[in-house]
Amino acid sequence: MNGEGAGTTGSGLDRLTTVNLNLLVPLLAMLEERSVTRAAERVGISQSAMSHALARMRRLFGDDLLVRQGNNVALTPRAMELIAPLRATLQQAADVVNFPGFDPATDRRVITVAMTTSTAFVLGARLGRLVAERAPNATLRLRTFTVPTESTFTERGVDVVLISEAIAAPYPRERLYDDRCVVVASPDTPPEASALDLLTTQPHIVVDTERRVFPYPVLHEKGVTYRVGQLISDFLLVPYLVGRAGGVALLRYRVASEMRTLVELRIEEFPFPLPGLGIDMVWNPHLSDHYFIAWLRQLLFDAARA
Repeated sequence: MNGEGAGTTGSGLDRLTTVNLNLLVPLLAMLEERSVTRAAERVGISQSAMSHALARMRRLFGDDLLVRQGNNVALTPRAMELIAPLRATLQQAADVVNFPGFDPATDRRVITVAMTTSTAFVLGARLGRLVAERAPNATLRLRTFTVPTESTFTERGVDVVLISEAIAAPYPRERLYDDRCVVVASPDTPPEASALDLLTTQPHIVVDTERRVFPYPVLHEKGVTYRVGQLISDFLLVPYLVGRAGGVALLRYRVASEMRTLVELRIEEFPFPLPGLGIDMVWNPHLSDHYFIAWLRQLLFDAARA
């Protein structure tokens, strides 16, 4: 099939005879990789052949698809819209011809997991190790965000998004692991001091925002007075500064526990009841490779096991 720029009459299916469908696989690779070079390596063709395929796709869609922005390559709005339906269509085509299911021993795909930096601090190393062991030819891509938007769940070829249970998501979710808020203090604080004592006597190191983040509203509700000693824009620096410079902070337990392997920390339970702070998995709704989803789901559970 060729002559993808020609037009014919008839149904949408009839018009597919004018399109070189072999171009769809390299197109998806280019949109996900945002690089002609990396896409060519992934698909197994030369860079010149991939550039030729991009030129033909640009003519077909009447859109640049990939555009240079300084030293980076960005996707046009039209290209962003194509990723999800293109992935779903190609996966359905693979199912129709009954290609073998996902084989981690040989698969060379890029596995993309989106999460906050703090969740990446907890899971990133374990995920990297497990992917290297179980899918030695695959590449793990970690995407980080501060607050997810609706497009976070479908853009950039993201397979799964890991978010706090406190954050809304437009798609079904499943609990990956439970977490809770704890009080983190310097190991030099008086050992007899309770968590409440630490909160009221030690200077707090907090993230620099206009409003104190959860669970500070609980302290305000309980009438607990405290003093802010340091403001910091990077969340992951908070426990490090507490351990090295003194003071107290409120942190997720899994983050604090992981940081304690790098710097000495005292961890105490928060003195008042709090709702959970679990981390959930939200899968890309257009991801239809059921063998791969089942494999990655188990891998995430194994990585999250305390």
